[in-house]
Amino acid sequence: MQFEPQGNTCRLMGRLSQQDVKDLWPQRQSLVADNIQVLDLSALEYVDSAGMAFLMELLSQAKGTLVLKAPSEQVKKLVSLYDLEAFFTE
Repeated sequence: MQFEPQGNTCRLMGRLSQQDVKDLWPQRQSLVADNIQVLDLSALEYVDSAGMAFLMELLSQAKGTLVLKAPSEQVKKLVSLYDLEAFFTE
């Protein structure tokens, strides 16, 4: 799992599974810089329910407004299943 900042956007790349969440959990407060306003999910290959919960945790701890954008088709299925559309920009 990689976090690649690009201006006010951070692009997430790779996989975000339960094991990845366990590995990333201790670092969760430092993974996204304070100036980041958008998490771009277009390069996430896979997200499971633990990964989706982790993304919601990142949103909840953000100091400012933080939104998600560009979910992959696989991520869109979870977004729809858990009714999380309100957390995504168009």
